[in-house]
Amino acid sequence: MTEDTQTNTCCGDDSRVRDDVREYYGETLKSSTDLRTTACCSTSAMPLHLRETAALLHPEVTERFYGCGSPIPPALAGATVLDLGCGTGRDVYLLSRLVGEQGHVIGVDMTAAQLAVAERHRDYHATAFGHACSNVTLLAGDLADLDALGIADDSVDVVVSNCVLNLVPDKARAFAQILRVLKPGGELYFSDVFADRRLPAELMRDPVLLGECLAGALYVEDFRRLLGALGVADARVCARSPIDLTDPAVEQRIGFARFESITWRAFKLPLEDRCEDYGQVATYLGTLPHQPHAFDLDDHHHFETGRPLPVCGNTADMLGASRYAGHFRIDGDKQRHFGLFDCAPATPTATGTGGACC
Repeated sequence: MTEDTQTNTCCGDDSRVRDDVREYYGETLKSSTDLRTTACCSTSAMPLHLRETAALLHPEVTERFYGCGSPIPPALAGATVLDLGCGTGRDVYLLSRLVGEQGHVIGVDMTAAQLAVAERHRDYHATAFGHACSNVTLLAGDLADLDALGIADDSVDVVVSNCVLNLVPDKARAFAQILRVLKPGGELYFSDVFADRRLPAELMRDPVLLGECLAGALYVEDFRRLLGALGVADARVCARSPIDLTDPAVEQRIGFARFESITWRAFKLPLEDRCEDYGQVATYLGTLPHQPHAFDLDDHHHFETGRPLPVCGNTADMLGASRYAGHFRIDGDKQRHFGLFDCAPATPTATGTGGACC
């Protein structure tokens, strides 16, 4: 399999793809009502505490939001969070309130018109959140070249992205950059559009299909392989939902494939490529903000507060070697191995109970 097949690059024509994306999001789309699929979510899909913050956002920021989910994990107070493809800043400003004045949010986008909206409302949101000054930095640049933006190795606690990485021609490089900037134990938590098959490379040349986040959608299994090649052995699905092609011309062009919005969680940790049983048990302490009764790690790990749950070694590490460590009690270690752990994910059509994707 060639790298172009795995990552849906555009046969070396990356600059034209970037230009098409800039034009589509900077000029063609005037608001989310102009989109031709159901990928874009309303705020009603958010948890209550996020909806309350969304109500404080400047209307211009929310009107030009084109994401496919609400990929904002818990436990962010004081964290440094990087939002890739931040657009007009909806998620950046939600995160700004969650990380608080001691935290920092970095938004990156390559579309000047989108960033201009986010930039002119920075002080507005600092005032709305009661911050003495803005905790947001906005950078213009290529998501696959974070080096050029000066984002240092091991400097970010959490990376989020909302329906944007599919637009990046060199996806392998983009995810390698994400892993470079994440701290050990850091988390990638993002929503994007994925396909049930590999798509023909020529579709990337259609600016509408590209702009609607369809032509650049990765085949799910190729995405797993891509992460595996970068050392991420166990990425978890948090939630998923089908995307309808509501425009007849779009359906005619690419309706042979099925598309889903999927929210993924992955950690910068040395995990195993299979779920192994070491007899470990995890107990959620109920201390995560806004989640007093339960926490969903992914679509098949639901932790009720105070209820011990047997877990595989990977899950124990995700909980015990990340910023979630203080919210869990992990009993047992890896001194004794009992073979494979029965850790099957939900069926492909299932929707996660606690994920952030619409």
